Amino acid sequence: MQLPERFRDLPEYPFPRLRALLDGIAPGCEPIAMSLGEPRHPPPPFLAEVLARHVAEHGRYPPNEGHPALLEAICAWLARRYGVRRDPDEVFPLNGSREGLFAAALALVPESVNGRRPAVLMPNPFYQVYAAAALAAGAEPVHVPATAETGFLPDFAALPQDILERTAAVYVCSPANPQGAVADAAWWQRLADLAERHDFRIFADECYSEIWRDAPPPGALQAQADPERVLAFHSLSKRSSLPGLRSGFAAGGRRTIAALRRLRAYGGAPLPLPIQHASAACWADEAHVEASRALYQEKYRIADSILGGFAGYHPPGGGFFLWLHVGDDIAATRRLWAEKGVRVLPGSFLSRDSHPRLGGGNPGAGHLRIALVAPAEEVARGLTAIRDCLMQG
Repeated sequence: MQLPERFRDLPEYPFPRLRALLDGIAPGCEPIAMSLGEPRHPPPPFLAEVLARHVAEHGRYPPNEGHPALLEAICAWLARRYGVRRDPDEVFPLNGSREGLFAAALALVPESVNGRRPAVLMPNPFYQVYAAAALAAGAEPVHVPATAETGFLPDFAALPQDILERTAAVYVCSPANPQGAVADAAWWQRLADLAERHDFRIFADECYSEIWRDAPPPGALQAQADPERVLAFHSLSKRSSLPGLRSGFAAGGRRTIAALRRLRAYGGAPLPLPIQHASAACWADEAHVEASRALYQEKYRIADSILGGFAGYHPPGGGFFLWLHVGDDIAATRRLWAEKGVRVLPGSFLSRDSHPRLGGGNPGAGHLRIALVAPAEEVARGLTAIRDCLMQG
């Protein structure tokens, strides 16, 4: 069965494409998985006890708006982390940040902007849900290059005025997936000012905010902006190494959060109550986050040591991916698997051809995304294999 016409330009998701690319090729050595961004650090030590204590609450329907204890924990974390005060009706628990990133377009992108089809801007390369969400909302995804020339962050202000005049929303990820670039406070303020001038919303994907090299990344909510214009998304998947918990939240203005709540009341599923209680405990605790961050910082040092002499290496400022320029990303992916058993993701699978008026071309082509999620010794083996394989020719 075919997808509806509006989704005709969506390619296969990156990981089925990767399986097809490597199908029939035997790994040259014991496999090392570096393609999937699935955190593998220990979970918070208190998690099992909290879940067990509330297990009977699986027998109750959870409230759509979130349990008061979770809402309070999220608001307290935002105040500690960003110095931003939010009330419980300005935050919304999610089944992972992807639920909210998709639903935001459905709930908040209008049918038209200035009488034309709305545009939804996004970095290129990007987290693939952004494009699907824009298409589901009837908007045009506009892929804005995020390359070395722009500091691996998109330059939205450089877009033609006729595109900005019909822009409904902008997706941004900082620290960026896949490049690890970090938007500073001035960058966020420039985007907020641009959004004010052209009357669009900012959907800030900040799920990697707690994984950083030198200093905590600023957040979109810290910019001086109308609270209804900025919607930030966070997740325990990366912060607490709990991708299977499927727990995150959105924070924004009251009307914005009300729109998300109203949509999910019809078509979504709130977090089970035991998971809401566990999530509250995670947002309230920083010790496990600091321990996990220290492990990532060790892996940054390993990457710098092993790949520092590689011409295509760019040290990430945050997140847990490396964005390595290798020339032919498809050939390099196949070669690494066939010769070294290292599984990485071609950068071209994470990108589209940029908007023709922005130069066109796939800015992910020629790059590899390499996940630093395994234990340090496994990461070191994988990066050494990558260096030895690709630096030979």
